[in-house]
Amino acid sequence: MDNLTEDQTTPAVRVLIADDDALVRAGLQLILGGRSDLTVVGEARDGIEAVELARQLRVDVVLMDIRMPRQDGLAATEVLVRSPHPPAVLVLTTFDTDESVLTALRIGAKGFLLKDTPPERIVDAVRRVAAGEPMLSPRVTAQLIAAVTASGAGDRGTAARARLTTLTEREHDVALAIGAGRSNAEIGAELYLSVATVKAHVTRVMAKLGVENRVQVAICVHDAGAA
Repeated sequence: MDNLTEDQTTPAVRVLIADDDALVRAGLQLILGGRSDLTVVGEARDGIEAVELARQLRVDVVLMDIRMPRQDGLAATEVLVRSPHPPAVLVLTTFDTDESVLTALRIGAKGFLLKDTPPERIVDAVRRVAAGEPMLSPRVTAQLIAAVTASGAGDRGTAARARLTTLTEREHDVALAIGAGRSNAEIGAELYLSVATVKAHVTRVMAKLGVENRVQVAICVHDAGAA
């Protein structure tokens, strides 16, 4: 039977840790294992194991390293996000300028963390992506996306700007806030909207931009040079 949260009504978030470093896995196990609303149900040493265990154990969140043997985290993420009931993939990285993180976000990862992220931030990130709200670190997101935008093709920027013109003024404001890494609650406070209204705007923004999640909205905003 799944672990339950303190109110004994909501199943705990099922987490899989995928990293080839045993010390990293042990550390994440310690950080997450003591939380009543989270339970680590498995550990994988490479991308192939991650995909297999994610499917077998019906996990909600995968903490996915990028550099692993046999199959790396990017390839594993791409497989998982295309599965019928995909878990939320939260990518782990050592370097905040690693362009492979952006690749992961583009293929559908829900966000990313640096491996030196404080424990409470890791716990918060897992909870947020499990709730459907991708984790964007404003500092790291800005560095990664700015690097790609600066070196990226002008065609991509032109295409992104054209996509943004399909949004209403309010939707555009919401898209910019997503690009800045703000949560629904923060967007609501900034734009004087209820969280429910923000969620509705986010849904319409994603549909109009032709993306699957908030991370990809943020990438589009940065590609357009609007952030």
